Amino acid sequence: MENRIYLDNAATTPIDPAVVESMTEIMANHYGNPSSTHGHGRKVKNILEESRSKVAKLLGCKPSEIFFTSGGTEADNLALRGACEHMKIDAIISSPIEHHAVSHTVEEICEKKNIPLALVDIQADGHVNMTHLKELLSKYKHPLVSLMHANNEIGNMIDIEAVGNLVHEHNGLFHCDTVQTMGHHTFDLSKGYVDFICAAAHKFNGPKGSGFLYISRQQKISPEITGGSQERDMRGGTENVYGIVGLTKALELSYERLEEKHRHISGLKDHMMKRLTTELEDIEFNGDPTGQSLYTVLSVSFPPKDVGSMLLFNLDIAGISASGGSACSSGAVGGSHVINHINPGSDRTTIRFSFGPFNTMDDIDKTVEELKKWYKKNNQA
Repeated sequence: MENRIYLDNAATTPIDPAVVESMTEIMANHYGNPSSTHGHGRKVKNILEESRSKVAKLLGCKPSEIFFTSGGTEADNLALRGACEHMKIDAIISSPIEHHAVSHTVEEICEKKNIPLALVDIQADGHVNMTHLKELLSKYKHPLVSLMHANNEIGNMIDIEAVGNLVHEHNGLFHCDTVQTMGHHTFDLSKGYVDFICAAAHKFNGPKGSGFLYISRQQKISPEITGGSQERDMRGGTENVYGIVGLTKALELSYERLEEKHRHISGLKDHMMKRLTTELEDIEFNGDPTGQSLYTVLSVSFPPKDVGSMLLFNLDIAGISASGGSACSSGAVGGSHVINHINPGSDRTTIRFSFGPFNTMDDIDKTVEELKKWYKKNNQA
């Protein structure tokens, strides 16, 4: 939107113009059904499989290990439900600060299958307690572990290779929600440290409604959407070829520009942290923003009551889009389950600022100035 500042890239990102161009070309010229055997269908089938090969190459895996979905939530559900349907899982190990696409799903699975759901302890800084994870893994013969690569609200990251290797040492399966890190961090899935990861194109400047699930060739799961033989019998329904092409282009661009993007966005985050801590009183940051953390996310805790009250609303009025937590939970009663877990009983106001490649230093400076105005207004009241 014209003249607005967008600092909610963890919720969704603006689509890259080059991605729009790639999708438009396919929409205008290639409309065949990839399941059809005639010329029009074969052409689109080739486009689909070329996209699959490109994604696989970027991630260091085989094209046969990539399954296209409607996004991250479907990919999470397919991995978790499909694994538990096909394999003898005796427990699910997760954390209390997972995205609801995972937490709600594992709760339902465990209740239906009457298997334990064990939640690993989260430390005060928001990181997973690896000692406790090891203790939980030793209690079960064949657990399924689901821990997100980077938390979508506070940005804390796990060491995906270390966690995966630990899980496999204990004969477990490892599912990792990589929605927030795909397109921002590199993966070499040929190392075999993870069994399932997922992605959503709209988190890395691609189109909404397009994502994928990686399933290690060492594993097999049951499909959740039946009715067709698409995606090698793993997901029925005509493929969203336009979205898949857009996803592929967005992922290619993300990795072509990875170093430049990391440097630019990290600079924005660092600049905002410095200005907030030096120019505003009683500012705290949730999680571990200067440590093992996603460079696109900054969760800021503001003073309670007068200063914090209506702060997000007033930023919106001033033309600045940010989030009070996960966008998937906006309007939910009780606030963020992540913030409530790491800061139980707190009456402070939390705002998540999340940055993308199209943001500028001017965006950060204008946002801080608006926050300063709100502080000044409340101090004079």
